[in-house]
Amino acid sequence: MESPEELFEDASTFEEESKPAKGVFHNHLDEKVRPYIDLIDSLRLIGIEKDLALPAIAVIGDQSSGKSSVLEALSGVALPRGSGIVTRCPLELKLRKLRGGGQWRASISYEEEKIQFEDPSLVQGHVVKAQDKLAGKGVGICNKLITLEVCSPDVCDLTLIDLPGIARVPVKNQPEDIGDQIKRLILNFILKTETIVLVVVACNVDIATTEALKMAQQVDPEGKRTLAILTKPDLIDRGTEKNVLEIVQNQVIPLSKGYIIVKCRGQKQIDDGIPLSDAIKIERDFFQQHKYFSGLPDEKKATMQCLATKLTHNLVEHIKKSLPLICEQITKQLWDTKKELTLCEAGPPLETQRRKIYLIDTITQFNAEINQLCSGEVVNKENLFIQLRSEFKNWKEWLDGAKGKGKFNKEVQEVVREYNEKHRGCELPGFYTYTVFQKAIQRLVAELKWPAIDTMKSVRDTIQKQYTDVANISFMNYPFLQCFSLNKIDNIQSRQQALAHERILEQFEMEHLVYTQDDIYFKTLNKLMDEDEEKANEDGSTEVSLDFDRKLKAYYKIVAQRLADQVPMLIKFFLLKQSGQMLGREMLNLIDGGNVNEILREDSDISRRRIDMENRVERLTLAHKKMANFL
Repeated sequence: MESPEELFEDASTFEEESKPAKGVFHNHLDEKVRPYIDLIDSLRLIGIEKDLALPAIAVIGDQSSGKSSVLEALSGVALPRGSGIVTRCPLELKLRKLRGGGQWRASISYEEEKIQFEDPSLVQGHVVKAQDKLAGKGVGICNKLITLEVCSPDVCDLTLIDLPGIARVPVKNQPEDIGDQIKRLILNFILKTETIVLVVVACNVDIATTEALKMAQQVDPEGKRTLAILTKPDLIDRGTEKNVLEIVQNQVIPLSKGYIIVKCRGQKQIDDGIPLSDAIKIERDFFQQHKYFSGLPDEKKATMQCLATKLTHNLVEHIKKSLPLICEQITKQLWDTKKELTLCEAGPPLETQRRKIYLIDTITQFNAEINQLCSGEVVNKENLFIQLRSEFKNWKEWLDGAKGKGKFNKEVQEVVREYNEKHRGCELPGFYTYTVFQKAIQRLVAELKWPAIDTMKSVRDTIQKQYTDVANISFMNYPFLQCFSLNKIDNIQSRQQALAHERILEQFEMEHLVYTQDDIYFKTLNKLMDEDEEKANEDGSTEVSLDFDRKLKAYYKIVAQRLADQVPMLIKFFLLKQSGQMLGREMLNLIDGGNVNEILREDSDISRRRIDMENRVERLTLAHKKMANFL
C-alpha cells in the first residue's frame, strides 16, 4: 500500500481534472483510497467498535451552523432540514463511489431494519422515519446509530458520522437538559483519540464563542485531530472579510489540520430547485470572484471539492497510522476473550435428548459431592468432619464438667442436703438409700439434656451450610435447580432435626433408668478407688472420698461415656447420613417429572455473559482475518 502522502500527491490537479463537476472527488485516487475506508467500514459493520475504537470523522456544530448543507454537498442527497434539532440520532454517512458509472442506489440501516432504495428523493423521509422510531416523534435524541450508505458515481469514498447540533436553550417541548444530553452524546464520539473532529462554524458568528469549537478544544487541546469548516461566507457583514480570512489562514485559533471555507446551497437555492452539481459551480464562481477569498481555492482552503479531498486524505492517513495498533488490540482481545470463555461453564445443549442427559449428569455430580461430604471427604474449602469434631468436643466438655464446672459436686451436695433434712432416719452419714443415688443421677443427667439439643442445632447449621455451599456451586447457573435443592436441603434438615431431637430426648429418658452391666460398674468403681488412694499417697492427704460420692462418680462416668458417643451418633445418623440419602433421592425424582427446559433455564446474567463472550470471539476472529488479509 502507498503512503497517504503518495496517495494524494496528485491532489493539486484536482480542480482542473474535475470537469464537469458532477461529483466532488477525482477518479484517479479512487482505487488507492477505497481499500482503507472499506476495511474500517467492514470492521464497523461486524460490530468491532463494541471492543475498540476505530478511526472515524465525527461532524459537530452548533444549531444552524450549516452542518446539514455540508453533508448534503458531500453526499449529493437532501438530508432533513429545519429549525431546532434536526439530527436526533448519530447518522453514519457512508459515501461509495461507483467505478465506471452506475445507477445511484442507497440503503438505510438501524437496529434490525434495513431498507434499500434507488430514488434519492426518498433519503430525507427514510432518515426522519428512522429517527422517529429510535428517538420517538418529537424533539428527543437517542444514541442509537443510523447508517445511510449512498452509492453513486458522483460522490467521494468517505465515511462520516453526523451528530446532533448543539442546542443552547430548550425550545418548544424540548427537555430542560437537552443541551447537556447532546453534549454527552457528542463527547462519547469525540473523546476517542481515533476520531477526527470536523467542526462546522458559520462565518457570520464569533468563532471563539461557538460551543462546537469549545468542545473540540476540550478533547483536543492541541488541535491535532480537529479540522474546521467555515460556512455561509455570503452572509458575513461587510468589513469583516479580513477577520474571516485570518481565521481561514489559521491565525486566530490555530488547528493542525487547519480550516476550509465552503459555500453550500442556501434555502432559496433549494426552494428554486437548483441541483447540487450546479451549486458546486456556483460555489467555485463565488470564491474566484470574491475580493478577499479568490486565492483560497488555489491554496486548497476553499470549496467543497477541496474539503472532500482533505477529508479523505486525513481519514486515510489516520487509518494507516492506526492499523498497527488496531491489529495489536484485536489480537490481544481475541486471546483474552478466548481464555475467559474457557473459564466460563458451557451451557446445556439445545437438542432435547442431550439436554436430559446433561441434566442427569448435573444432578448425579451434585449427589456425588453430597455423598463425598457425608463420607468425610473435603469437597470445598471447609472440612466438615473437623467442624463436627469440634462441636462434639464441646459436648464432651459438658459431660466432663469443663463447661459446667462444679455442677456435679453441687448436684450431689444438694441431693444429700435434701435427704439429710427431710428423709434421714437413724442411719449415720453416708449410708444413703438407692433412691438418693438414683435421684442424684437423674438430676445430673437432666442438666445435660439442653446442651445436647444445642449441640444438635449447631451441627445442623454446620451441615446445612456445607450442603448449601455445594448446591450453590453446582447449580450457580440454574436458578430453578438452585432454588429446588436449597428448599429440599432446608426441609429435609428440619424433618431430620425433629427426629434427632425426639431420639435424643428418648435417650435422656432412658438414662433415668440408671442401668449398666455389673462388671462395667465394678471395673469403673475399682479404678476410681485406686485413683483416690494413689492421690492420697502422693499428697499425703488422709481424706478419702465418701463411698457414696465415689459410687456416684463411677456411675456418672459410665453415663458420660455413653452420652459422649450416643448423642453424636444420633446427630450424624439423622442430620448427615440419612439427610444426604434423602436429598439424593429427591434430586433424582426431579428428572422424571420435571420440565427439562425449565429446570435448566439459566440465570440471565450468566447466560448473557457467555453469549456476549461467544459473540465477541466471533467478531474478533472475523476482524483478525480481515486485518491479516489486508496487511
